[in-house]
Amino acid sequence: MLPKIEMIDLRKAFDGKRVLDGVTLKVAKGESLVVIGGSGTGKSVLLKCILGMLTPDSGVILIDGQPASRIDRREFLRHFGMLFQGAALFDSMPVWRNVAFRHLHGRRRVGKAEARALAVAKLRRVGLTEAVADLYPAELSGGMQKRVGLARAIATDPDVIFFDEPTTGLDPIMAGVINDLIREIVTETGATAITITHDMSTVNTVADRVAMLHEGRVRWEGSTSEMETSQDPYLDQFIHGRAVGPIATVR
Repeated sequence: MLPKIEMIDLRKAFDGKRVLDGVTLKVAKGESLVVIGGSGTGKSVLLKCILGMLTPDSGVILIDGQPASRIDRREFLRHFGMLFQGAALFDSMPVWRNVAFRHLHGRRRVGKAEARALAVAKLRRVGLTEAVADLYPAELSGGMQKRVGLARAIATDPDVIFFDEPTTGLDPIMAGVINDLIREIVTETGATAITITHDMSTVNTVADRVAMLHEGRVRWEGSTSEMETSQDPYLDQFIHGRAVGPIATVR
């Protein structure tokens, strides 16, 4: 079976600094890949290349076996969802309009009543009541905002979902709640998922497979069960948060 997403020898530089230096990865349909690595290792740039927000200097991105440069990007994005690092909600809109944004403004629009009903259903799926629907983002806690962002990410039942540092800014208990929700939703929907994170609790909860980026390259790749037995010194330093090791601590 063809991978849902495949990256082959991706390279990208900014002002002479190479951020991606030959990244090759495959993500199977329905698989949850978590990409780890320190700041500046190319994780966010990798996502932006897949999304078409950035164009790689060289290399190929395949979606269902087709070069991303040749597919209808609007069609791909219609089947795509994303949970942003800071939730990225529209402050001027009530929660339900945030969740139903694509239903209200996308190519396949629905009426206001139907859009609200769809939004409420997704809010319930992430553990929020209908009473939250008419509140504004500023009236919500950080954890509730993250749940709303997750509801928006799954609002159109996407085939592919990206999670950008999903637990940033959350306390350990709420981070655990969000991680569990992500795992449940990915399993229920069969969506292909790519998560970038520094949080090892996210890795252990969400990942089917893990890839570690270092200096723009895939340093290590494998299952979560293989991480603890790996002899790779870079991976060992990162997952255990050691100050001493091959990864420079001054950036």
